[in-house]
Amino acid sequence: MSGRTQPLGELARLFLRLGLTAFGGPAAHVALMEDEVVRRRGWLTREEFLDLLGATNLIPGPNSTEMAIHIGRHRAGWPGLLVAGACFILPAALATAGLAWGYVRFGALPRVGHVLAGVKAVIIAVVLQALWALGRSAIRTPIAGAIAALAAAAALLGVHELAILLVAGALPAAHRLARSGTPAAAVLPLPLALAAPAATPGLVALFLTFAKIGSVLFGSGYVLLAFLRADLVERTHWLTEQQLLDAVAAGQITPGPLFSTATFVGYLIAGGPGAAVATAGIFAPAFLFVAVSGPLIPWMRRSPAAGAFLDGVNAASLALMAVVTWQLGQAALISVPTVALALVSAVLLARWKVNTVWLVLGGAVVGWFL
Repeated sequence: MSGRTQPLGELARLFLRLGLTAFGGPAAHVALMEDEVVRRRGWLTREEFLDLLGATNLIPGPNSTEMAIHIGRHRAGWPGLLVAGACFILPAALATAGLAWGYVRFGALPRVGHVLAGVKAVIIAVVLQALWALGRSAIRTPIAGAIAALAAAAALLGVHELAILLVAGALPAAHRLARSGTPAAAVLPLPLALAAPAATPGLVALFLTFAKIGSVLFGSGYVLLAFLRADLVERTHWLTEQQLLDAVAAGQITPGPLFSTATFVGYLIAGGPGAAVATAGIFAPAFLFVAVSGPLIPWMRRSPAAGAFLDGVNAASLALMAVVTWQLGQAALISVPTVALALVSAVLLARWKVNTVWLVLGGAVVGWFL
């Protein structure tokens, strides 16, 4: 087996497994990836992982999917970029397509609330462990600590995530440039603007609609809901309000990226071909943005000013992740059993380093019985 083939097989197995078990949203997915590629496999140092995370937060699209693509590129070059991303997306797309088929046939989604309650409690512990480990690498100076605190406060006040990240990076970069006497210049990525959707749901129009969304969307799943509603309910009338809400619910109750909501929507609009086209459309920009931005990360780390910018973004990224975890915790830890499950999971992670897959599956079982 060649040296290139072996990493590709490792990437495929890891990200297929993560795609099957990664519940809880982007923050949880990032925590699971950190556990696998930093703590267990040593493919990346914590500093390298943080640099990829910071770069991911600066480009539009599904953050956890882009993180998988970055890891694949780092591990096995361009083939790894494609394999890691595709394997992380595939389980969610297939599961969501299956839900869409059942929804069209039977008119309802399955009830899995108890199972997800157990999984979410475990995920809180997993994310907190990752925050602790990554924070020790990212927040090593008083300036980084101050940036993280200010970023968290701004996020709690409702400031847009991209604005927080850009300011957090610009402040230390400007300070570094001022000390060196170099004039500052900022170049911001310009998202791809694609054609507006057509009035009839042909496959080309469907692809362009979802490619546009994947090219310009920053922020959480709630932002995705706003984009989908504007394009598919209000502008084209391809979906009803209820169908859109059910599509977002399908993306939430399946593992993997929430952007698999596009698969459900595509199936409702144009069956199996629509599901495939919508999925390809919304995820294709992520591969493009990572392919373009990935080679710039080593240069950023070598440049003093760009490195300072990346350090600021890394600190702010962890602050945003902490705020999301706080919000998730308020929704997930709602009873004595869920709090106990989170505490037990935290101890198992910290003391015995139990694999997160077993913890997630155990949380699902406990949730089912509770």
